[in-house]
Amino acid sequence: MSALLAAGAAQAQGKYVLISHAPDSDSWWNTIKNSIKQAGDDFGVQVDYRNPPSGDLADMARLIEQAAAAGYDGVITTIADYDVLQGAMARVTAKKIPLITINSGTTEQSEKLGAVMHVGQPEYDAGKGAGERARAAGVKSFLCVNHYATNPASFERCRGFAEALGVDYKKATLDTGDDPTTVESKVAAYLRQNPDTDAVLALGPNSAHPTLKALEKAGKAGKIYMATFDLSDEISRGIRNGSVKFAIDQQPYLQGYVPVAVLSLMKSKGSTDIVSVSSELKAHPKMAARLREYGLEPVYGARHISSGPGFVTKDNLGKVEKYAGQFR
Repeated sequence: MSALLAAGAAQAQGKYVLISHAPDSDSWWNTIKNSIKQAGDDFGVQVDYRNPPSGDLADMARLIEQAAAAGYDGVITTIADYDVLQGAMARVTAKKIPLITINSGTTEQSEKLGAVMHVGQPEYDAGKGAGERARAAGVKSFLCVNHYATNPASFERCRGFAEALGVDYKKATLDTGDDPTTVESKVAAYLRQNPDTDAVLALGPNSAHPTLKALEKAGKAGKIYMATFDLSDEISRGIRNGSVKFAIDQQPYLQGYVPVAVLSLMKSKGSTDIVSVSSELKAHPKMAARLREYGLEPVYGARHISSGPGFVTKDNLGKVEKYAGQFR
């Protein structure tokens, strides 16, 4: 630990805010709430959490505008809708308040908004990483079960997986909608018509659960290579019994902790140099201890930091389950 880092960790003072698009009912964000509290403790700063109670994005834009006027030392927010939120974020950067974007949105959008960096899971890279694992296991063909085709980013997951295998993702992708019965019947029909399909990729619990049912009824559970994005109790059971090879985890804890850490180090160092700040971040003993404890692995880019993909397998499932809903 460098003397500069020790001084910065001890003396850093600041007040930051994380603004999400999530309604009060969305428990997924509890992990991020816990992570910003721990980051605040580790770096000696105050971190507030704000969100629109009903998930209304106009309310979210107002929260960002209020943060710009409140004199925070840094603002962390999601790009839930670029068009709706860009004006509010412009008020933050116009006041020279450092902005970090997280979770939803792209690195390109983040840069257009003038943010310091984006911390999230690149969807294409996550899909490709999953596809490379499948290819190494001998998979040559697959079905991508897309339950939210209305979101263009969802196809990036399918495309990444397909390109890792060297196949056409459009031919391999099935738009199922999110009704469980419909998902199950469409997957079952596809596999009857394409019996040589080696693998199935689900894009989340809404498609994974009915897909597992379809595989079980067809006698293919554990025989066909299945992977999915995100986690649930049912997916964890599938990993344990072998019907699911792995789940792709976007490690939300990092989406809260890393931005607070970066903003705190920028303030304590008096520098906006990302390379220097990232170097200090990697060396920070308290952050390193958190990552070891929770089994987390950020991916450092030249400017942006990816929170995923992390892969949950039988090997690390116990640690993930231990902290599920809290830090994983």
